[in-house]
Amino acid sequence: MLNQVICVGRIVKNPEVIESESGKKYTNLTLAVPRSYKNVDGEYDTDFVPFKLWQGIAENTALYCKSGDLIGIKGHVETDVYEKDEEKHYAMNLVAEKVTFLSSKKPEEADK
Repeated sequence: MLNQVICVGRIVKNPEVIESESGKKYTNLTLAVPRSYKNVDGEYDTDFVPFKLWQGIAENTALYCKSGDLIGIKGHVETDVYEKDEEKHYAMNLVAEKVTFLSSKKPEEADK
């Protein structure tokens, strides 16, 4: 079986590196990914896809990318199980394995 996710979109917010309690560096990144088809109004909707980036991938992305930049992410899905009120809950997370920097917004576009 293959567990793989590939998304291309624009970064929603400037990435910031955070250090976990165990000392691992990470960043949470959201991509604005346009759908490939039009809605009933004839417009393209956008999905906002959250990813977690770890260690060197997180540091490089935070160093070289900013809000509005177009990037590609290849990653995988992980699920977390936790208990709340004696009931099991599941959370799905998208974890980046590779980030490809595709293009930056022009300086005058980034200010808007």
